[in-house]
Amino acid sequence: MRAATLRCPALTREAKFLAQPLARVEPDGAFEGYASLFRIADLGKDVVEPGAFRDSLSRRGAAGIKMLWQHDPTEPIGRWLELREDSRGLYVRGRLSLAVARARELHALMRDGAVDGLSIGFRSQRVRSEPRSGLRRLVKVDLWEISLVTFPMLPQARVSAVKALRPPGRAAFA
Repeated sequence: MRAATLRCPALTREAKFLAQPLARVEPDGAFEGYASLFRIADLGKDVVEPGAFRDSLSRRGAAGIKMLWQHDPTEPIGRWLELREDSRGLYVRGRLSLAVARARELHALMRDGAVDGLSIGFRSQRVRSEPRSGLRRLVKVDLWEISLVTFPMLPQARVSAVKALRPPGRAAFA
């Protein structure tokens, strides 16, 4: 499987698919996970380096990055509440818009553990190619969107927690 190339009239974007089993699903549609992990080669031999998202996140913020289903720009399904790089990768926390039919369907599928993949849609800005290994190191990317997907390019890029109903007084992500 290779990164999907999305063609737009004015630019070319790339989509990298990543994935971990779900722990919980919140009735309000909130979930968290990692959309990208640093220094791990995906199935297309791309490796995201720490700091690759820094400028894009600073410029756009969570509100400027779209949440889509399967990288389809006609299928917005919610919004990102928090996006940040940490020592592991690109941590994400978002909420499905449950007034949208597709988001309600995905919420049910996520709660059942049927959908848990995350994938990034971006335009590469600075890369280093390694001819011997065939790896492409993504040093700087312009992040456009993060999608919930069925099959992530990076198998470890997954929703790790979908908040669930819990007894009163218990923390949501405990």
